Amino acid sequence: MRKIYLILFVTMLGCIGCEWQLKTDDSEADVVVERYDRIQSLYLTTNDFSALQDMNITYPEQTRTLIEDVLCIGKVNDSQINTKFFRFYQDSILQVLINEAEQQYANMDDINEEMTRAFKYLKKDIPNMEIPKVYSQIGSLDQSVIVGNGMIGICLDKYLGVDYELYLKPEYGYSLDQRQMMQRQYIVPDCVGFYLLSLYPMPFDRPLSQAERDIHMGRIQWVVNNAIGREVFHSNYIEKVNQYMKHNKNLGIEQLLSDTSYSEFL
Repeated sequence: MRKIYLILFVTMLGCIGCEWQLKTDDSEADVVVERYDRIQSLYLTTNDFSALQDMNITYPEQTRTLIEDVLCIGKVNDSQINTKFFRFYQDSILQVLINEAEQQYANMDDINEEMTRAFKYLKKDIPNMEIPKVYSQIGSLDQSVIVGNGMIGICLDKYLGVDYELYLKPEYGYSLDQRQMMQRQYIVPDCVGFYLLSLYPMPFDRPLSQAERDIHMGRIQWVVNNAIGREVFHSNYIEKVNQYMKHNKNLGIEQLLSDTSYSEFL
């Protein structure tokens, strides 16, 4: 059975369980974001039938996930689904989002490069880790990252900037802390962090205290900071992990993330 996990980026330490998978060619393969959003945009703004065919034939899983699990407007094999899909995005706000996303993300070379560096860094310490197949899409301000079936989908509409006009409207209810993370520079950290969380989820065999959950996320985010090469996330728990790793220099990333005991940090 197909498994899909919808990931909504909430706050720095407020993440909830989520899952990801990725693509591999070899240990040195580059990560290049596939521009599904461009084909999606072409269809939704011009009703181009060839673009719709491309979505369904070249990107069937991405299209199924978008329609069934992100937008929740029906089943992809519904005889009227193409009409429902097109009409859904004729909303004036969604049309603005499509145009803005296509302008801001006309070029994603910087994201490809940072993503490649981060996953190559992780691959050195986690040799069995698969490199992701990543694609970009335009949602409806619901999700930030969609993961499942060997793919990571980046919803560009959730990364248009802290001061993006629509985000500031009261009806959307985005706090400043949330908007701070709805920026271009958080795309790669989100993908890397949530992917690691799928590989090393919180234990399900016992209830965890909030402190244990925070420590688990602190480990993930400490690794993300190191993989990215900049301090993206900040918290007392991340600092505890940093001090722990300084005193355990022989401990690798895989060992750190595999350990489901949190007593050393409490």
